[in-house]
Amino acid sequence: MSDHFAGEVKPLSFEEYSEKYKDFFVMKREDGIIEARMHTDGGPFQHTWAGHSSWSQAWQDIANDPENEVLIITGTGDKFYTIPYSKDPEKRKTAGNWESLPFREWSPDLMMRQYKESYKNLENLVFQMDIPTIAVVNGPGSHTEFALQCDLTLCATDAYFFENHFIFGVAPGDGMYLIMQELLGLKRAAYYMYTGENIDAETAKELGLVNEVLPREGLLDRAWEIAREMMKRPRGCRYMASQITKRPWKKILADALEHNMMHQHFDMAAERETGTSELRKYLPIKIPFTYLD
Repeated sequence: MSDHFAGEVKPLSFEEYSEKYKDFFVMKREDGIIEARMHTDGGPFQHTWAGHSSWSQAWQDIANDPENEVLIITGTGDKFYTIPYSKDPEKRKTAGNWESLPFREWSPDLMMRQYKESYKNLENLVFQMDIPTIAVVNGPGSHTEFALQCDLTLCATDAYFFENHFIFGVAPGDGMYLIMQELLGLKRAAYYMYTGENIDAETAKELGLVNEVLPREGLLDRAWEIAREMMKRPRGCRYMASQITKRPWKKILADALEHNMMHQHFDMAAERETGTSELRKYLPIKIPFTYLD
């Protein structure tokens, strides 16, 4: 048996991929449990297209490592996800910037890359990750769709959840609305999508979006407690339980995600601007910002 896999192409080691993604994740591993904590310069994660691109790749490298047996995903500090913002309009005129460069003006290659990476972020977390997953939403933030898609989701008392695309003038196709439709039901999901109303932490628990609501300082300890309890079961049991748990998501993603994503990106490409100045006034209300100047 020692020569059974002789000559194999080995996956990246923990040391290799933790270094590879160090600008976007701080990773640690103990007894088969890996924690991937999003960050920017040691603080709350700030949106960039580079960071957005890293997620789907990170899920693959983590999933390919047989030493990883339970995954915990979280953010840093008191925010789960923020958007960096400069008050200088000239600094905002960069490729991929929602504020000053409409999507229809991006190059075809950039359009295709964002489209593909947007749905691969969710697909790879479900189709590639064959171990139990626990998300810790450590505070307010956007892009909570992959946290809600994990097997278990814990959140801080001040976290809130929302589907913001429609109120900003964009079709809701990037995955959050699809997940809300499944977890909340069609009527509730449509209400929160069309109104853009926030779902606070306790309401999110009552509606089935999250499993537990805890003070921020106790969240990670609780996630590790659950993960260690999972590790008491045989590896095969954990693997099969994970596959059973993820199967409904696989069916939903295969059926609808790329369809929804295409509709969103077609809308973005057809519009003269992605959202209007009038609609953008909602942004500071809905999404945590990191002001750069």
